[in-house]
Amino acid sequence: MPLTPKATLEQLLESLGFPATVEEHHLDEGHLLEVKTDDSGRLIGRQGQTLADLQYLVNRMIFQADSTAPKVLVDVGGYRSQARDALVQKAKEAAEKVRRWGDVVELEPMSAFDRRIIHNALRDDPGVETHSVEVDGTDKKAILLRPKH
Repeated sequence: MPLTPKATLEQLLESLGFPATVEEHHLDEGHLLEVKTDDSGRLIGRQGQTLADLQYLVNRMIFQADSTAPKVLVDVGGYRSQARDALVQKAKEAAEKVRRWGDVVELEPMSAFDRRIIHNALRDDPGVETHSVEVDGTDKKAILLRPKH
């Protein structure tokens, strides 16, 4: 029998030598696994990269056991929710510049996960449209905000 998402993450953290507790929350789009640990900085990593890698591994392990399993979102110490709030704020500020000046605003290159947050934050904005664009020399894409016509 496959392990639950929570048990999968707990086992992985234990194997990596991170003493932690995991709380599981059910979301519309899957599971949120919230990790509580004294070593959150090392689990989050630079710009959340270690956290993203951990989430990828957990999802791969779960998918191997059950290809129909819903996606799992992993958070450590509220990092993702704080980062999400900051991204939504940045999106709103950029959209305000587009509406006020009519200029195109380009946000810095970011991961697909972060771009999805920006696109969703501005999806219902009647005056602004968002587009992801390739950035030379990187595997990330930037977001362009421009006036809707």
